[in-house]
Amino acid sequence: MEIFNDFSIKEIFTCFMVLFAVIDIIGSVPIVVGLQQKFGQIEAGKASITAGVIMIVFLFVGNKILKLIGVDVNSFAIAGAFVIFIIALEMILGIEINKTTEAKAASIVPIAFPLVAGAGTLTTTLSLRAEFHDINIILGIVLNTIFVYLVLKSAKWLENKMGEATLSILQKVFGIILLAISIKLFTANFAQLVQNYINF
Repeated sequence: MEIFNDFSIKEIFTCFMVLFAVIDIIGSVPIVVGLQQKFGQIEAGKASITAGVIMIVFLFVGNKILKLIGVDVNSFAIAGAFVIFIIALEMILGIEINKTTEAKAASIVPIAFPLVAGAGTLTTTLSLRAEFHDINIILGIVLNTIFVYLVLKSAKWLENKMGEATLSILQKVFGIILLAISIKLFTANFAQLVQNYINF
């Protein structure tokens, strides 16, 4: 199949790491534990699969929506870079810029959406199309979905073992990685956008 001709371990790893940092499921462990206490047992399989499906569907449908409203992928990727930049600042500085509404149900809402497949994740997923092949992004999403499932299943155990201090350090480390990724995404797509206009 032609789609597998673009298969790249390096691209898959990069896509996985970008999405992993944006989703920040490790940093969300305290939230997950709180939801478990409030609503009872969370259906980890249902939540993770739903989140994965949302991301994959948006990967393809989102581009069609962009074409419909006349926005090119590079412009959207730059907008996505700003969103990722803000998420990174939240993680590094420990501030909350994007206020989330209070949860009324568990599993699909708010675990699958917006905790895992939120606005930042969906924007990032579509932004990745400007630089990476679809098959590698999909595999990056699948790997993250599996990881999300494992974390959801063992959220309470992870919180007890790692502690708040370790979770906070991890959040800041991934925040810095995410900050660097957002700058790279911005510069690469801005250069492409300028080149397109010059050629035009």
